[in-house]
Amino acid sequence: MLSAIVLLNTERDKTNRVAEALADIDGVTEVYSVAGRYDLAAILRASDNDQLANIVTEHIRAMPGIISSETLIAFRVYSRHDLERMFSIGLEKA
Repeated sequence: MLSAIVLLNTERDKTNRVAEALADIDGVTEVYSVAGRYDLAAILRASDNDQLANIVTEHIRAMPGIISSETLIAFRVYSRHDLERMFSIGLEKA
């Protein structure tokens, strides 16, 4: 499982609309409204590089209301939560 964080700047009056549209995209697991240099941070999870590239280039970057984006590809996750186990619930082999 690949993870990425996409940091986005939006048109001033479109932030909420963009956030809701992002949350509807397959592969986008969370969208955060944030303070600071960016307006939104989207968390992506994909099975491979092709799927990740498709989410970013075909869906996110083509979305109206987005001014700019910066994509951060995650190499490792450091967490007290076992995210891989959480995302695989119900997928155990019989």
